[in-house]
Amino acid sequence: QVQLVESGGGLVQAGGSLRLSCAASGSMIRFYRMGWYRQAPGKQRELVAAITSGGITNYADSVKGRFTISRDNAKNTVYLQMNSLKPEDTAVYYCNAPWLGVPSWAWGQGTQVTVSS
Repeated sequence: QVQLVESGGGLVQAGGSLRLSCAASGSMIRFYRMGWYRQAPGKQRELVAAITSGGITNYADSVKGRFTISRDNAKNTVYLQMNSLKPEDTAVYYCNAPWLGVPSWAWGQGTQVTVSS
């Protein structure tokens, strides 16, 4: 059973930056496409960034040019660098391994990101 632990969230002013981390245990993530999701209050969880096992990345339009996903397979960890943050980025952020539109594993606790205007 894979366990995911997200960290790095916090309160930041608009225009600021945060770096999120997702540490996985129970399986080697290097074989998986990994993604960062977020869920804002009253909204569905959405995939905002993903990275393949080969390092190819893709982003939701809402974060393109501001967020960067990366991975360190040796540390079994995925990162999300978030720059130029906006109040609408406020959400709980989660990582997982999306496969055919479905997350592969149970969700972690997530990490709260709050962007003040």
